[in-house]
Amino acid sequence: MFFVRKLVQLFAVLIVVSFFSFVLLTLLPGDSVTVRCGIGCTPEKAEELRVDLGLDQPIPVQYLKWLKAVVIDRDLQASTVDFQPVTEALSQRLPVTLELVIYAQLLALGVGIPAALLSARKPEGVFDKISGLFAALFISTPNYVFAFVFIALFAVAIPIFPPANYTELENFLPDVGAQLSNIYDNLNSLFLPALCLALAEMAIYSRLLRNDLITTLQEDYVMMARAKGLSSSYILRRHALRPSTFSLITVAGINMGRLIGGTIIIETIFNINGIGSYVATAIIKRDGPPLQGAVLVIAAGYVLINFAVDMLYATLDPRIRHARAAA
Repeated sequence: MFFVRKLVQLFAVLIVVSFFSFVLLTLLPGDSVTVRCGIGCTPEKAEELRVDLGLDQPIPVQYLKWLKAVVIDRDLQASTVDFQPVTEALSQRLPVTLELVIYAQLLALGVGIPAALLSARKPEGVFDKISGLFAALFISTPNYVFAFVFIALFAVAIPIFPPANYTELENFLPDVGAQLSNIYDNLNSLFLPALCLALAEMAIYSRLLRNDLITTLQEDYVMMARAKGLSSSYILRRHALRPSTFSLITVAGINMGRLIGGTIIIETIFNINGIGSYVATAIIKRDGPPLQGAVLVIAAGYVLINFAVDMLYATLDPRIRHARAAA
């Protein structure tokens, strides 16, 4: 019953998101006809092109035709500007964006969790106050500001990382050395954009987990562990960390969607050929099918991530699993 309810919710969310994105796109000034027709386009030619593309029909009719093509024909159609199939474009770009988002998430968790443990060990200590200042800076500053600063510092002044030169992963290379070199170049080219996306998440994760850890450390079973003479670091890792991660898991799951949204600007700045830059190009060209397809994929991923988070809750806390079984 639980899985059926989740599947119904998934379908409903995708329908609502796709419909409203379709409607909002039509409200933008201009359309793909303006881009395709070009300079000097006559009204007659523009109207003929609009009829060929089906843009003269009412919005609900256009949406139902698109939905039929997606659900029944399993076809996301093709770009009305360059005629590239949306399915083909997304299959090429989705792995790039997923790698960037996962890279950023790993950086955020890899720094945020240790920072939270150190802060919770001595609340209001020197490290806690310094990390709080950095957290406020990272949260309040847009990631594209850090992008320009990092490019100026670490790609121009000190050329450690490439400024805007993404290296694609190759699946089959002649030897192990070449494969490892390709992986290194790929991770090196994605480090700065991933770091830009991760900074705000680092701050959120560290402060959120730090507050939950401090609350957990006041529990009776933690006091009992201290009375047994266990060290503070051992109590933090073995007794306090796991029950304090529920809020972190929820926020990390939700932030996956936020990270994908952040790639629109970051991928454009760093010239990364992912879904973010694909969406930005589709918006500029008023190209409906690519934007609709990208929004659908992002929304589906967002809902599936929330579903995975819910399943992870049951793994971390047996009480949730038992309560769900009883229901």
